[in-house]
Amino acid sequence: MDEKLLLLGDEAIALGAIHAGLSGVYAYPGTPSTEITEYIQGNQLAAERKIHCRWSANEKTAMEAALGMSYMGKRAMVCMKHVGMNVCADAFVNSAMTGTNGGLVVVAADDPSMHSSQNEQDSRFYGKFAMVPVFEPSSQQEVYGMMKDAFELSEKHMVPVVMRMVTRMAHSRAVVATGEIKDQNPMTYPSNPKDWVLLPAVARKRNERLVGLQKEFLAEAENSKYNKFIDGKDTSLGIIACGIAYNYLMEHFKDGCPYPVLKVSQYPLPVNKVKELAKKCDSLLILEDGQPVVEEMLRGVLDHDITIKGRLTGEVPRTGELTPDNIIAALGLKDEEVYPACELVVPRPPALCQGCGHRFMFEALNNVLKEYDNSRVFGDIGCYTLGYLPPYQALHSVVDMGASITMAKGAADAGQFPSVAVIGDSTFTHSGMTGLLDAVNEKTNILVVISDNLTTGMTGGQDSAGTGRIESICRGLGVEPEHVRVVIPLPQHMEEMQNVIREELNYNGVSVVIPRRECIQTARRHNKKK
Repeated sequence: MDEKLLLLGDEAIALGAIHAGLSGVYAYPGTPSTEITEYIQGNQLAAERKIHCRWSANEKTAMEAALGMSYMGKRAMVCMKHVGMNVCADAFVNSAMTGTNGGLVVVAADDPSMHSSQNEQDSRFYGKFAMVPVFEPSSQQEVYGMMKDAFELSEKHMVPVVMRMVTRMAHSRAVVATGEIKDQNPMTYPSNPKDWVLLPAVARKRNERLVGLQKEFLAEAENSKYNKFIDGKDTSLGIIACGIAYNYLMEHFKDGCPYPVLKVSQYPLPVNKVKELAKKCDSLLILEDGQPVVEEMLRGVLDHDITIKGRLTGEVPRTGELTPDNIIAALGLKDEEVYPACELVVPRPPALCQGCGHRFMFEALNNVLKEYDNSRVFGDIGCYTLGYLPPYQALHSVVDMGASITMAKGAADAGQFPSVAVIGDSTFTHSGMTGLLDAVNEKTNILVVISDNLTTGMTGGQDSAGTGRIESICRGLGVEPEHVRVVIPLPQHMEEMQNVIREELNYNGVSVVIPRRECIQTARRHNKKK
C-alpha cells in the first residue's frame, strides 16, 4: 500500500531495495552508509521475506557474497562508505567482467569534507573505471525510485550498477512517497556459467562484451528520466548540476532558475545533452559534490572556445563538500541575512567516552613506552584512533584499516624498536589478520595490541566478526600461545597491564596483547534491556 514516510536518504535506499525485491544486503559499517543495513535489519517486511542482513567481515567479503547471491538469480545489494570501495575494488571491477544474473547494486556513500574519513575520493571514478552505470540521486524521493530502476538496469544489461550517495543526502530527511512492492526473484542459474570463470580466454571475451555495452549505457543515460534539461532565458550561463547539487541550486530560485540547467543523475555522462546545453550558452558552470569528475570530462568533450567553470577554475572551492553557500558565491547572488553562531554553543571535539577501555589501554601503553627511546606506535581506524589526541597523544600513524600491523612490521624490518601496532577487534578481522600472518611468517619483533571492546564501536555498536574468537584466530595464524595475552583495561589492573606489555615488548618475536572490556555505550544498552 502506498504511503508517505519521513526518511533519511540511507533509509530511502534501504526501503527502495526491499520494495524492489531485495533478497540480501551485504555490508561493513562505515559512515555515512551504516544506516542502510540497520534499517533493513529492523524492517518488518525484510524479516518476513527473510532478507539476509548480517554484517560482513569487510567490504571485499561483502562484495563477493553479494555477487554470489546475484549468481543465483536473486537481487543483492552491497553497501559501504567510499574508502570501502578501495577494499572491494578487486571483486567490484571483476564483477563487471563476470556480469550479473540477479540484479546487483553497489552503494558507495562518499564523504566530501571528510566528516569521518581519511580522504574525499569520489566513487563516480570507480563506476567509470569499471565501465558500469552510475546513479547519483538529487533527493530522497529519487533515491527510493532509483533502487527499482537500478536493479532493473542491472538485470537488463547483466552488469552491476553503482548508487553514489554523499553525506548530506545520506543523513538528511525528506518525505518519500512509496510505491509498488515487487516479489523477490526465484532462484535461477546463469545462462552460461562459464562466463563467471575469468581465465584469460574467457575474460577477453567478457571484456569485449563490456566495452560493447558502453554505447547502450550512454543511450540509457541520454534518455534517462533522471537526466533532464530545464530551459532558461539567460543564456550567458548554463549550469550542469549533478546529484544533490541540483537540489541546492533550485532552492535558491523559488520562481525557477533563470539559466538553462542540465540535471545529471545517471551516468555515463549524457554527452549529447551536454552539447545541446553548450550550444545555447556562453559559458558553463559545473556543480558537483565531490571531485571535478564531470568538469574534467567536459574538457575532452566540448570545443575549447566555451568557458567551463567549477572546482578547477575556482568558482567552487576545490576541496570540501558542495553547499548552498558555495552556489550563491559561484552565481554571484546576494545571500540572505546570515545570523552569527550562538555563543552558548560549546565546541565538542571528538573524545573517548569516560570510562572507555581504550583510555586505560593507552595509559598503560604510554607508561611503559616512556622507558624506551624513540618508540613508535602505529594506529588504525576506530574509536581508539582518538588516542592520537590529547591527553594520550599515543599514535604516530593512522592510514587505513589494517595498516597498523603491517606498518609496524615494515618499521621493525627497517630496524625500529619498539614497534607497536594498536588495532581494534573489528578492524583486526576486517583487514588486520593478513598483516599478522606476514609478521608471524618472518617472526618480526613487534607488539600488536588488539583493543577488544566486543563491538564495532565507532559506527554505533554493530556486531564484530571476531567476537569471542580473537585469541584463537591469533593462535591459528601462528602466534605462539604463550604470547597471546588477555588483560582487563581497568584502573585496578593498571600494574598488571603494564607488566604484560613490558614482558611482551622484551620478547623477540610477535606478541599479541588483548585488552578486553565491553564498549561503555553497548554495555549501557545491554543493561537497559536486562
